[in-house]
Amino acid sequence: MQARDYLSPFTDLALEATAAARGDARTELPGVVMREERYDVATVSWVEVMPGVGEQTIGKPAGNYVTIDAPQLRRRNRDLQEQVGKILVEQLNKLLHLKEDDTVLVVGLGNWNATPDALGPRVTGKLMVTRHLREFVPADVAGGLRAVAAIAPGVLGTTGIETAEVILGIVERIKPAVVICIDALAARSVERIGTTIQIADTGIAPGGGIGNKRQALNRESLGVDVIAIGVPTVVHATTIVQDAFEAMAQSFAGTKPFFQLFNSREERQKLLSEVLSPTVGELVVTPKEIDELTEDMAKLIAGSLNAVLHTSVTAQDLLRYIN
Repeated sequence: MQARDYLSPFTDLALEATAAARGDARTELPGVVMREERYDVATVSWVEVMPGVGEQTIGKPAGNYVTIDAPQLRRRNRDLQEQVGKILVEQLNKLLHLKEDDTVLVVGLGNWNATPDALGPRVTGKLMVTRHLREFVPADVAGGLRAVAAIAPGVLGTTGIETAEVILGIVERIKPAVVICIDALAARSVERIGTTIQIADTGIAPGGGIGNKRQALNRESLGVDVIAIGVPTVVHATTIVQDAFEAMAQSFAGTKPFFQLFNSREERQKLLSEVLSPTVGELVVTPKEIDELTEDMAKLIAGSLNAVLHTSVTAQDLLRYIN
């Protein structure tokens, strides 16, 4: 049985949710299958959540979640970004099964006026959108360009319209084969900000990671497959406090009477929840360099999507978006 997390820090990452469900015991989880592949610059983890028991175990919808973890991305090294971009292309091709004449709708979720939430709009601004040009492109060129449309619909607070309502109207009109949603995520670990990319074939519930979940964008709500791509840009402040408290508990175990009162992690979480929830329970934080991190990830994701959606896009074209 999964231990109750009294502090309940939100996370959008299935990999973190799986780790939390396991706790300190690295055992197999019912209904959850994991596998891992290591590259020189990144680790790729697949989490497959089975319907029913798997969903209950980690609290995520059934489906496949791919996490690309590249801690060195914060170094802003061009060669490193290029290698991670190629890994992203490889993983996207495993989830996307597109025909040459398929139309694809890319949705940039988030608020372009708030940097930690601006990843989606920034990605759509860098995409090669071609749906409106297909009829004018010569036949020998059109074969390498798929019909791609993109939109950044904004957020409910600035438009007065639920994002799902906007997207559903467009889907019904242009009838894409798949919708690809880009969004900023909330993570459990500070180290994942700007260094981790999650891809999921389950769709997405905007705002879920910060406790402001809106109507889900998935096959059930839109009638087409939905692929979600996200990058953590914020963590809950309580997470940072919890990590610091856990580090002190381990360092002073057996030497400081205070920590002996709380022998288990669950007891420590309960204590922190009681102390912090009334004041900082809903506070989320982001690093001061978030603008650079968001821009770098927007270029990397846009370049990778261009290479996946348009077969005529070369590796050099992908690099142009990473620079």
